[in-house]
Amino acid sequence: MARRTKRLWTDEEKRSICFQTMAPGISVAQVARRYALNANLIFKWLRDPRYAPDPASAPSVSEEARFLPVEIVVEDKQVPAAAPAADSHIEIELTGGHRMRISGSYNPEALARLIRGLTA
Repeated sequence: MARRTKRLWTDEEKRSICFQTMAPGISVAQVARRYALNANLIFKWLRDPRYAPDPASAPSVSEEARFLPVEIVVEDKQVPAAAPAADSHIEIELTGGHRMRISGSYNPEALARLIRGLTA
């Protein structure tokens, strides 16, 4: 039978794990499963002032998914009415001033996953 070894978590790891429990819509059990540990251990860490996240730094509900302003820019060059899909492009401005430009055809679901990953 394999012998289980005790996992030692650094103070920074404990703080990070406790901070993740503050995200809207995320439960302590979900975070515990992510790290393969017992939720009671996270609750213990949350009671310890060394690891408990500052409520002021917790993400607010307003930081969840929300509508963002979109600006449609008309280009000066003439575009034929039936432009091939390979010539089409989309430009998305992300938080922090980053810009993403996609040319040609794309999978909207894959693009949405990519954007969520980049803005998380």
